[in-house]
Amino acid sequence: MVIRDPVCGMPLEPESAPYTAEVRGGIYYFSSKLCRDTFLEGARIAYFSMEIGIESGIPTYSGGLGVLAGDVIKSSADLLLPMVAVTLVNRRGYVRQQLTPAGEQIDLPDEWNPAEHLRELPERVTVRIEERDVAVRAWLHDYWSPVGGLVPVLFLDTDLEENAPEDRGITDYLYGGDQEYKLKQSIVLGIGGVRMLEAVGFRISKYHINESHSSLLTLELLKHRDMDEEKVRTRCIFTTHTPVQVAFETFPREMSVPLLRSEIPPVLMDRYVETDGLSLTTLAFDLSKFVNGVSPAHKNYSQQLFPGFHIRAVTNGVHPHTWTSRPFRSLFDQYIPGWAHEPELLVRVDEIPHEDIRHAHQRAKQILIEYISRVTNVEMDDGVLTIGFARRAAAYKRATLIFSDLDKIREINRRGAFQLVFAGKAHPADQVGKQEIRQIHEYIRQLDGDVKVVYLENYSMDMAAIMTAGSDVWLNTPLPPYEASGTSGMKAALNGAINFSVLDGWWIEGWIEGTTGWAIGPGPDEQISDDERRRRELQDLYSKLQYLIIPTYYHKTDEWATIMRSSIAKIAYYFNTHRMMRRYASEAYL
Repeated sequence: MVIRDPVCGMPLEPESAPYTAEVRGGIYYFSSKLCRDTFLEGARIAYFSMEIGIESGIPTYSGGLGVLAGDVIKSSADLLLPMVAVTLVNRRGYVRQQLTPAGEQIDLPDEWNPAEHLRELPERVTVRIEERDVAVRAWLHDYWSPVGGLVPVLFLDTDLEENAPEDRGITDYLYGGDQEYKLKQSIVLGIGGVRMLEAVGFRISKYHINESHSSLLTLELLKHRDMDEEKVRTRCIFTTHTPVQVAFETFPREMSVPLLRSEIPPVLMDRYVETDGLSLTTLAFDLSKFVNGVSPAHKNYSQQLFPGFHIRAVTNGVHPHTWTSRPFRSLFDQYIPGWAHEPELLVRVDEIPHEDIRHAHQRAKQILIEYISRVTNVEMDDGVLTIGFARRAAAYKRATLIFSDLDKIREINRRGAFQLVFAGKAHPADQVGKQEIRQIHEYIRQLDGDVKVVYLENYSMDMAAIMTAGSDVWLNTPLPPYEASGTSGMKAALNGAINFSVLDGWWIEGWIEGTTGWAIGPGPDEQISDDERRRRELQDLYSKLQYLIIPTYYHKTDEWATIMRSSIAKIAYYFNTHRMMRRYASEAYL
């Protein structure tokens, strides 16, 4: 059996490895004393995220933020970056979606057993909430890269017998409960996470706050650094993912002070819990030296909201190997060796013949069509243009935009057939998002016999991989400027699917009209009325579908394959987490 040195990635035989270490319940093998000592004593980047999507079987994610965090961990392991990640165990998951024939979303717990996937650590730490001691334990998942790097992930858990019943459930639900529940989760994640890292024996050089849920860690650091704000700032990185002020949650002072008074000294309480409440976002901005948005457009919006801070832009990406389908992995392995570790090599995709590109995508499409048939009994045609749309069901994502004119959809379909595949969960409290799902099901009923449309139940990482790989066109219709970045279209591009999107988030950078895909509507900076924006969006959506996309797909197959190839060469080579993590490493971590 060949194993890897977790520091340098060198392949080793366990029996002949010169150095070993038994730590945190595992045995690790090393090629040198330096690697062993670095593993045991070297400083790491602590990456904090309320949700992390490592795999579908560990349902501790709701959507893009958590899946991105999982991709960060995977690329960091590939690149041998010294990182440790911290999240909550979310024992009952986010939500398991069940849909009625009418599209009513039934919210069920997505329960899982951490003991079946993770290793329990013996260490315990305590946080005080409302002057009660709350014990916290950690479960460990070692994420191993195929090239040898290792990133440990700690899942914090309060479901312990010594805790009060109300505290045992703090780490049950991702984004569940009321404001008080959410603030308790932030206490466990931010304050408890710092303490757990120390208890388990990790030395931390920098703390990366992925969205503001964990930003109470800054106050915990202040307590141990003589209240020196500059010392804390130099060690903290904050990535904001929210593009508008209304999304920044503020916890009322009358709630925050009783929950935090046992943990936060009065001098810090007076400084950071303002009269109108505690803003975790403002806290992260105040106490992080490196702050970034997740696309240039998002950086600009954030700068308007927080004009006193220097905000950078590090555009999101996706993990290349995870989101490339098996047919395309085989194709890239054949023509572009090393692409998974150096995705920038995908610029050489022009070396791959059109026929091979088409064949790989057709196989991925067949996998999607077979999956749809298996889970829904709807028979779709793998020879028909297939348009995919999968997002969290939220109003600003505008999943129903394409259905604005059903007669137009029927007319376009008569000129050239197309079929639509949808998926996405609504937050249990989001009634507008749930109404969107019901409305799509009503459109499915109205279009029955004319256009095939299906809505897949219980969207997951596994389903996302199948959909983004198997769709011919990836549709994205957010209301600008609410899409801070978006990543599903990047996953699609890795598999030769072509983006058809509103100009928002990452697509502003990735879009070259007719070369990497097509834009819908005006740019976000055009000063026009909402009605005019919508009119132009619908005009582009329908006219480009009818006069550009459908004719090219059916009658200009070489031109279509050229756009598929350009999508890979000009999008996939750049919009990946390897490039993203190299930027964080050089600009924020070092």
